[in-house]
Amino acid sequence: MPAALPQTQTDSQLARLQELAREIRGRVVEMSHRSKAAHLGGALSAVDILVAAYWHALRIDPARPQDPDRDRLILSKGHASAVLYAVLSRRGFFPDSLLDTYCAAGSGLSHHPCLQGAPGVEAATGSLGHGLPLGLGMALAARLQGRSYRVLVVMSDGECNEGSVWEAAMMAPAQGLENLAVVIDYNKWQATARSQKTLALDPLAEKFRAFGWSACEVDGHDLAQLCAVLERLPDGSGKPVAIVAHTIKGKGISFMEDDNNWHYRIPSAQEVELARKELGLP
Repeated sequence: MPAALPQTQTDSQLARLQELAREIRGRVVEMSHRSKAAHLGGALSAVDILVAAYWHALRIDPARPQDPDRDRLILSKGHASAVLYAVLSRRGFFPDSLLDTYCAAGSGLSHHPCLQGAPGVEAATGSLGHGLPLGLGMALAARLQGRSYRVLVVMSDGECNEGSVWEAAMMAPAQGLENLAVVIDYNKWQATARSQKTLALDPLAEKFRAFGWSACEVDGHDLAQLCAVLERLPDGSGKPVAIVAHTIKGKGISFMEDDNNWHYRIPSAQEVELARKELGLP
């Protein structure tokens, strides 16, 4: 079984996570500029969620990416793959230099993750609504195989429009899959409109509770909150867990925050420089 990371956050450990989040945001902005790849805003909103998961909660060993007892994280919002790759690289799954090939012809770091593309990628995603059903299957397989690994699915709020999400949401409690959890990156935007104006998502946590899940809401940019809730999985309820993480699209860079133009816009070289300056990076 891969060792869990320390479960007590000191001020210095929390400061280190915050520093990692800033550095990863800077790298993601650079990757978008270099590759001319979109979906930057939604990648930035998920940074803190993935930092808390990979540096605090997940029982993983980058040297053994196929360990059968490892925890699994599925980035169901596969269009935000840049943040997954940047996190996996920084966590030690592959060299940072590979990030320079993001979206290049023949690269394993495709715009939507491929299962065999890079170490640490657990599923091919991006066709929205598939990550939770995949995670459910993995969680059920763990029980059938007598393994204790956990499955964490990171979804977008717009993805919750998909019927397959709610089919999985009904099956998971029916099977008592307490080793399954979902974090919803609730940045309040979809491709062209506010999420709530597209379909009535709210009250999202209550919807999951009505489907038989244990559910809570957190500030998706408060690393202390995220670490606290992720380290308690399973939470003792005997149910799958839904975490509604309230986030800001484009978080960390003032001229991108809550601006849905950054769903598709590509930053210029000058904007990359401005972003890194705001993040306190050289």
